[in-house]
Amino acid sequence: MILKGSQVIIEVLKEQDVDTIFGIPGGSVIPLYDALYDSDLKHILATHEQMAAHMADGYARVTGKVGVCIATSGPGATNLVTGIANAYMDSVPIVAITGQVATNLIGKDSFQEVDIAGITMPVTKHNFIVKSPDKLADTLREAFFIAKEGRPGPVLVDIPKDIQTSNVNFIKRKDFYIEVKKHPVNESDLTKATELINSSKKPVIFAGGGVIWGEASKSLYDFAKENMIPVATSLMGLGCFPEDDELSLGLIGMHGSRYANTAIYKSDLVIAIGTRFSDRVAGKAGGLAPYAKVIHIDIDPAEIGKNIDVDVPIIGEINEVLKLLNNMIKEKEHNEWIHELLSIKEKTSFKYKDDGKLKPQWIIEKVQEMGKDDLIMATEVGQNQMWTAQYFKFKEPRTFVTSGGLGTMGFGLPASIGAQVGRNDKRVVNIAGDGSIRMNIHAFETMAIYNIPVITIILNNQTLGMVRQWQNLLFNKRYSQTDLNPNLDFSKVAEAFGVFSKRIYTKEKFEESFKEALSNNKPCVLECMIDKDEMVLPFIPAGGTIEEMID
Repeated sequence: MILKGSQVIIEVLKEQDVDTIFGIPGGSVIPLYDALYDSDLKHILATHEQMAAHMADGYARVTGKVGVCIATSGPGATNLVTGIANAYMDSVPIVAITGQVATNLIGKDSFQEVDIAGITMPVTKHNFIVKSPDKLADTLREAFFIAKEGRPGPVLVDIPKDIQTSNVNFIKRKDFYIEVKKHPVNESDLTKATELINSSKKPVIFAGGGVIWGEASKSLYDFAKENMIPVATSLMGLGCFPEDDELSLGLIGMHGSRYANTAIYKSDLVIAIGTRFSDRVAGKAGGLAPYAKVIHIDIDPAEIGKNIDVDVPIIGEINEVLKLLNNMIKEKEHNEWIHELLSIKEKTSFKYKDDGKLKPQWIIEKVQEMGKDDLIMATEVGQNQMWTAQYFKFKEPRTFVTSGGLGTMGFGLPASIGAQVGRNDKRVVNIAGDGSIRMNIHAFETMAIYNIPVITIILNNQTLGMVRQWQNLLFNKRYSQTDLNPNLDFSKVAEAFGVFSKRIYTKEKFEESFKEALSNNKPCVLECMIDKDEMVLPFIPAGGTIEEMID
């Protein structure tokens, strides 16, 4: 059938099972938005393009589907860049569709023209410029395929305005597929890994976000339980293994528990699965697990050996690799090792001084208690993020939405909107700091307009908390440019956007207000006033080891 290019875009989105789009219209995408007018696709209007990208990101994380965002050319497209880079660092599949000036105007410094493909090349898995109407449909199909295939990531498709208005002979194709050469898992590597596992007395599994994106949480659980191997997780891996299980070590790294970090440090074998050993985990070269051999399982060969030396690399899909290894490993219990770890856990788990005041750690624990585990947690970046990672015990995959690799302040609020839209069967709670919430505070308007029932808890310490903490511990308490406006009342700001809100000073008021927020199916902001000197502990300084941990 003959369709306009803009209509083809809509049809391909439907082919790819897209139900929701996040974006903002503008001159170069008016034809696309005109076609959207007659479509049954759901569109969430953002108030800034960065926010649209983060919403698509949050949607993708909780659903496992590809998130979609739209922006116009020029500044609209460049405003997406932070959101695209965030998705790239955390391996999140999104397709960003940008408008471009007409093909005959490209290269002439036309109004709102920018080479967005060139700009985003380092932070996309792939990107396209559509130069022919006949290639529009298959280019979009390929974009979705690439975003999902192997290690997920963002893909950008730049579409000139005249391509959107051209006539196209459109043929539906639900079976679009690109042949990808997949190499079988190397048997020699499997054998070497099996020998190390069989001979190990103190093994630890280190699981990352790749377990979640590989839909391998069940395989990990079976592998760990059958072989009685404790499991530690990176920030992005939280939820891939239930933290209420006796084998769970929880979070490791810069703000991980002494218990989890000690387990890795004392281990004789680390089985790393779907993780890239970022500097926030690995610290000083060779300091993470100095006595251990390392098996590294990942779908992306580029990650093997990039940050630490590996004894046995295994390239492949995690589900397949774990099943193959399970069939080769001798049954072993590691009871002595687990008993040793449990005794360490009793002494060194996360703890804080409960003096009756409203504290962030208590708030996180109370949120879990009152939410009865039926929540998806999102965070901004900074202390709020780490307190959530430490004190909320994640038990299921795709229930934690946070910016890991890029550490993007302002991510949580729009990402929580995308998450809530994607999973309306659960309630999304966004834990924010008063520093981060400023970055995309206009997202409250979108929440109000669409009645998206995210509960935002602002931990307001009137400072850039994590930077202040570093200044306190590492820079002789020289608090340079970290104190924020003490007169800013976020509850009033939220009210101005049309969101129900309260300012809270006591535990009793928090319990009362959070209970009310849970019962109302409306967006809500709870601004909690906390001490500016409250710290995220323990803390290993950047590039340090557990021996330098500050408790």
